Amino acid sequence: MGKRAFVSGFMLAGAEGIVVESPDEALSVIERLVEAGDVGLILVSTDVSERIRPQLFSIKAKKPVPLIYEVPPPGEKREVKIEYRSMLRELLGI
Repeated sequence: MGKRAFVSGFMLAGAEGIVVESPDEALSVIERLVEAGDVGLILVSTDVSERIRPQLFSIKAKKPVPLIYEVPPPGEKREVKIEYRSMLRELLGI
């Protein structure tokens, strides 16, 4: 899930893709996919997921499946730093 260039690469490899233009649209689609229960993995472009990361952590805390994984879009050189300690604290309620 992400912008057209990101999704096109996965679709060429045979995976289903969903083009979204905004983080809010992505969050809405992710919530729908989680509730559907027939999806095991959601790959989200980091250029879309950055602004909704707290909401994604909340979804991950409530439902371990599907696995939601953030992937950098084509051409992005910066590293994505995810604070796993703070995510773990949130999951455990510490």
